[in-house]
Amino acid sequence: MAKTTTMEKGVVLEAKVSAEELKRQLQRVVQSIVDEDDYALEATDRAMQTLSCLKELKMKMLKKSGSVLHISSIPPPELFRCPISGQLMNDPVVIASGQTYDRPFIQKWLKDGHRTCPQTDQVLSHTILTPNLVVKEMISRWCKEHGIEVPSPLQDVDEVKVISNADRGRLSSLLENLSSSALTDQKMAAKEIRQITKRSPSFRALFGEIPNSISHLVEPLSSGKMDIDPELQEDLVTTILNLSIHDSNKKLVAENPSVIPLLIEALKIGSIETRSNAAAALFTLSALDSNKYLIGKLGALKPLIELLEEGHPPAMKDAASAIFSLCIVLENKSRAISDGAVGVIMKKIVDNLLMDELLAILAMLACHHKAIEEMAELGAVSFLLDIIRDSTSERNKENCIAILYTMCFNDRTKLREIRKEEDANHTISQLAENGTSRAKRKANGILERLNRYAVANTA
Repeated sequence: MAKTTTMEKGVVLEAKVSAEELKRQLQRVVQSIVDEDDYALEATDRAMQTLSCLKELKMKMLKKSGSVLHISSIPPPELFRCPISGQLMNDPVVIASGQTYDRPFIQKWLKDGHRTCPQTDQVLSHTILTPNLVVKEMISRWCKEHGIEVPSPLQDVDEVKVISNADRGRLSSLLENLSSSALTDQKMAAKEIRQITKRSPSFRALFGEIPNSISHLVEPLSSGKMDIDPELQEDLVTTILNLSIHDSNKKLVAENPSVIPLLIEALKIGSIETRSNAAAALFTLSALDSNKYLIGKLGALKPLIELLEEGHPPAMKDAASAIFSLCIVLENKSRAISDGAVGVIMKKIVDNLLMDELLAILAMLACHHKAIEEMAELGAVSFLLDIIRDSTSERNKENCIAILYTMCFNDRTKLREIRKEEDANHTISQLAENGTSRAKRKANGILERLNRYAVANTA
């Protein structure tokens, strides 16, 4: 093992001291976020900035001390990537066409019965794999220079679907058929694209390589026709969902000007599967914060809330997931409240439907004063106390007490109702003793408030 020099020890020590201070700052900021329901957005920005500084410091320390990084934001040169996997090669080999591939991926291609080069479609005169020692040495040197760990050998690539130029051509042809004037051609193409994007992650990624692929995909839905074939609509909306699962597609799909409006329209019109899959696609796309803002701004929350209200079980869950994800953004909380989310959610909770998901949304909305006012008018205190008393879910109890905590500090008249429940069943006291750490804090906060209220009234 190489000895650590005095200078390297100094670098590590300096980084450690700085890191400790950053960790203390991060701890203080995160604690303030955890403790406060209505925390400032600036607090999350500070937390993210501190984490970024810690990451940068760690990377510098590892690089200067000779350590390697397992992950790097530096993309490898194209020459070092396997044309099949797109990843840094571990064991580059040359095939008969002269092209270089990572051994396990080209082996999988040949094992599947192919006798052509995936890149050139050239028929292979033999299937001998020759190690490309020059490229392997170049990859090793590049990794060392950038402090990156050389990729480990892959043991199993049986699930990999290798994409050839023929596959690319087939997908391009299917996309062209979607522009056909014949409905039969459109439906056949849409059905096949739906199937291949469901089965193959590689085909999902391929959409990012074909120019205007998303525009071609949604063109049959963008024609302005009111009588869109329901089966065609379902297949295309489901394909958008399949594509949005792939991380690199989330931005590509959402930023196409036609996609989000078409998904919103699909929430209102079509089969229940179409509407459910449209909600699921919006949920998946909303993983990116930039997409959350875009989806909310374009008006997706109201039809999502209406879909939730209708009560179809699969669609309800997809709609609830999308609403929760979108409402992480402050602007979307206001939109959801204005669009009637509180009343719809409370009714579903009273009916004992999707309790876990809907209580989580309600707790998130409770940081907004209008939501608290509406909950109070609809009698939320009583049923929240009932859930705390009767539920076996610690998470649900935690969300209920968090909502009650906020309600107490916004409306002192609610303390009287909570006091009666406490005197009769000791519901809050029991939670203060046996709940999650967050539930205990909120329960104790309410108990302190109740005590001050009792003393004030006695005086």
